[in-house]
Amino acid sequence: MTWLGRGGWVAIGILLAPSTVWAGEVNLADGVAISGYDPVAYFTSGKAVHGDPAITATHDGATYRFASGADRALFVADPARYEPQFGGFCAFGTAEGHKATIDPEAFTIIGGKLYLNYNQDVWATFKQDPQGYIRKAEANWPTVREQPDPAP
Repeated sequence: MTWLGRGGWVAIGILLAPSTVWAGEVNLADGVAISGYDPVAYFTSGKAVHGDPAITATHDGATYRFASGADRALFVADPARYEPQFGGFCAFGTAEGHKATIDPEAFTIIGGKLYLNYNQDVWATFKQDPQGYIRKAEANWPTVREQPDPAP
């Protein structure tokens, strides 16, 4: 409490809430998620679209870029709907027990969730049994997310 003179006492303080993301949990390149691709466009356009560096939003310490203000608005309203799974690291790599970088054009949407893969070859393997790899990745993610990030 701080005394304001004749006005009386006022509470002044800062509430710090813990973030849901720990260091290394989101795949970033210079602070930018998904190598600068628009996370919403995967869902609305069905393809990987470069985001505009002038249209951004920050969520859980990561900066996301968007191709349009409309995509940005959709993300800001419901980031969990558009964020890639496993912090944006390769879903197949996570299933195999390690972090791996991604090719933003090697993606799959399953059950309304975005999964990214290391490259087109890994993506082809992932697509052979996506549910199986997703189950393995979900089981591995608590341990994998604590690993050091892979070299770019």
